[in-house]
Amino acid sequence: MRRRGLLLWAVTPALAQQAEVEVNTATRAELESLPGLGPALVQRLLAARPFADWADLMRRVAGIRTATAIKLSGAGLRVAGQAYPGAVNASGS
Repeated sequence: MRRRGLLLWAVTPALAQQAEVEVNTATRAELESLPGLGPALVQRLLAARPFADWADLMRRVAGIRTATAIKLSGAGLRVAGQAYPGAVNASGS
């Protein structure tokens, strides 16, 4: 029983930390690791970058609108270092 408690203590902080992925510098593999970003959408992102901000990304990349931007930002995607306005990341902040 003690091992389980120790294991949970060691794993929980890692699960709570959300990795941030900067769209302008991320590799294909880093982008594809985010839920909601498949190969086709990643290809469109790579072809269109760099992006000045979320509005620029949403204007130039087909398939990313408000709901998708909120989901991707919550999963850790950042544009010019910024989360999508109003999005909550998976760690709750």
